[in-house]
Amino acid sequence: MENVLRFEHPEYLYWLLIIPVLVIIYILFRLTQKRRFERFAKMEMRDALVPNHSNRRAHLKFIVFILMVACIILALANLQSGSKMEEVKREGIDLYIAVDVSNSMNAEDIVPSRLERSKQAINKLISEMRGDRLGIIVFADKAYVQLPITTDYSAARMFLSTINTSLVASQGTAIAEAINLALKSFPDETHSKAIVIISDGEDHENDAAVKAAQEAAKQGVHIYTIGMGLAEGAPIPEYNRYGQQTGYRKDRSGNTIITRLDEQMLQKISSAGNGIYVRANNSNVGLEKIYEEISKLDKTEIEAKVFTDYEDQFQWFVGAAIALLLIEILISSGKRGWEKKLNIFEMKDEKAS
Repeated sequence: MENVLRFEHPEYLYWLLIIPVLVIIYILFRLTQKRRFERFAKMEMRDALVPNHSNRRAHLKFIVFILMVACIILALANLQSGSKMEEVKREGIDLYIAVDVSNSMNAEDIVPSRLERSKQAINKLISEMRGDRLGIIVFADKAYVQLPITTDYSAARMFLSTINTSLVASQGTAIAEAINLALKSFPDETHSKAIVIISDGEDHENDAAVKAAQEAAKQGVHIYTIGMGLAEGAPIPEYNRYGQQTGYRKDRSGNTIITRLDEQMLQKISSAGNGIYVRANNSNVGLEKIYEEISKLDKTEIEAKVFTDYEDQFQWFVGAAIALLLIEILISSGKRGWEKKLNIFEMKDEKAS
């Protein structure tokens, strides 16, 4: 049996993004040093003026430092390995949550944004789930399975944390495709099944989503919808590659685009799918209310193999970080006298030799 690896605190892995920032800072620092020296003398004279200088040694120190930072971050995230697997039997249903990741979900009429508030509600729901199997689908112009049906709620939280509006490149709101994908992705077992669609409802597929919901109802799958957005709507923020807001999306005439909730579409979908519709607001998304309705469905005994015990592996990364720290301390920035004689870090000039 192979052990399953997971991070206990995957949110700390975002700190790894500091590594490319440190690399850029280091490169700029070295370039600044070079320019300052060139104001004083030619680069060919550096060895004569600063005999203990060593570019390779400085680069090596920085690489060791970066590896040490990475190890510390991985230690904080706490890699764990599943060491004990048990067969458990639970009563529950199979639930797919389909999350709209089109750009309009970045609108901030629901604080902090439609998408972020949706993720918070799903995360809270996961913490309350007992026995039900959960899967996640993301959709914009296309739909994709982000997480197949599982009882591993820790994995569900990890996959949930990665959801953003850049997951699907092409824009749109393919609700029908999300429903059809969920129907295909449910396991074959005869469990009660439900789909929750979280969207602002700006669907341009006419009645395709309603027809998909009707087909789901024929297969005994209930469709529930949550409308993310307020009646007055909100502009769609635009961001640069660094995540900084640069303004709001505009149409070809230069007018700011206002995205509004399409309640009628979402109501039609839930009605066709034998479910209910809930409109979110800043105090309550409504996912708990829908889960209460879903919990009334007939529950089926679900048998699954799950890891019930995990062993911490963070100590390996702590040990590696300590070892790298000692190496970094032992490496001086410049050449030492005996190293200069041995010429370890600098290649000999073949002509001179």
